[in-house]
Amino acid sequence: MAKRKQSGTTSCLFAQTAGFGANQQSLERGSLSVTNQPSKHIFDDLDRELISILRKDGRASLSKLAEILGVSRGTIQNRLDRLLESGGLLGFTVRTREDYDDDGVHAMMSIEVMGKSTSDVIKKLRGIPELRRLHTTNGTWDLVARIVAPNLSEFDRVLRDVRQIDGVTNSETSILLSSV
Repeated sequence: MAKRKQSGTTSCLFAQTAGFGANQQSLERGSLSVTNQPSKHIFDDLDRELISILRKDGRASLSKLAEILGVSRGTIQNRLDRLLESGGLLGFTVRTREDYDDDGVHAMMSIEVMGKSTSDVIKKLRGIPELRRLHTTNGTWDLVARIVAPNLSEFDRVLRDVRQIDGVTNSETSILLSSV
């Protein structure tokens, strides 16, 4: 992507949109946050186009977004404010290739939980800082965790710690080798 001087007030590299369940759970950099969303924000065509452009070029200024979408800068500012306030847009962040991220071991761990102990297991998993993200899922596995450990011995310890949590009945882990 070519570098360019930025004008306007929007400065970001990625638009992150909200999930549409009653609860969205994500674990990033060691802290689990649960966001209760009372109702789903319904995107109109302009919202979808705006988010699409921000996903491709999150550094686009308000003026540039307005020009591309054929609306005023004020309309873009109001849309962004409304999307952020309603939870339709969670925020802005930097995206990096996984292989440029922290040195260390990156992996995805699928976790099966016994019976109704999911909430207790999630609480215990929150205490493991190497778990960067945690998601509930359907199918065979109940949870999926993103793990980043500084080396293989720490990675091995994290796997043991997770598997020793009461209520964890099974797990399967895949080390991420590279991003494509």
